[in-house]
Amino acid sequence: MTTPTAPTAPAPTRTPAHTRALSLSRTTATATRVLRQLSHDPRTIALLMLIPCVMLLLLRYVFDGSPRTFDNIGASLLGIFPLITMFLVTSIATLRERTSGTLERLLAMPLGKGDLVAGYALAFGALAIVQSALATGLAVWFLGLDVTGSPWLLLLVALLDALLGTALGLFVSAFAASEFQAVQFMPAVIFPQLLLCGLFTPRDNMHPALEAVSDVLPMSYAVDGMNEVLRHTDMTATFVRDVLIVAGCALLVLALGAATLKRRTA
Repeated sequence: MTTPTAPTAPAPTRTPAHTRALSLSRTTATATRVLRQLSHDPRTIALLMLIPCVMLLLLRYVFDGSPRTFDNIGASLLGIFPLITMFLVTSIATLRERTSGTLERLLAMPLGKGDLVAGYALAFGALAIVQSALATGLAVWFLGLDVTGSPWLLLLVALLDALLGTALGLFVSAFAASEFQAVQFMPAVIFPQLLLCGLFTPRDNMHPALEAVSDVLPMSYAVDGMNEVLRHTDMTATFVRDVLIVAGCALLVLALGAATLKRRTA
């Protein structure tokens, strides 16, 4: 006669612990995966690399009769165009990862949200370097943009603007339920900054309330930084302040993007 055995409790399901500290290996692996995926999407690569150059080319010949006008606004747009394109591509690419379930599978692995956001920022940052270098080289050496300061400083601000656009795209993707909604965030996030950044009129000529708002918008300091390079031969204290503010805003928005990142779209 056999003794009945007591039923055994099912083994508890293990869920991988997510490490809060950033890991260089996990971040670079994420960046490599993103770059590999983008390499199979030539249209996205063309959008990232060519659209800012095409816009600058059109702008130059729109003001063909008054090249001084192109000098006045070309440097500012050299930073704005990369910001806009990186914002669009990053927000849509991140949202596509979430709606397809890829993001949920990745976060089920020992991969923290910080690793994921940093990996995306690293991948799109690498593309931003190429994009900014192409746009800056085209504007300065082919379209004849007259810059008093060093073109390398223009490139630095353009790169930081592109990284800011990447950070903003990662952040707003957490609040969109579809790619169409991600695109709709551009009028809410980008257009007000575009109107208030000082591109169309000096910020001190605006209504005091709008000037106060523009003082807290990162694009305002991106435009100010470009104008500093346009007018001064040396690196000024104002330029350093503007660069640090743009870089700080990018890092802050990246941290907010990691904090608000969702596994999947509800």
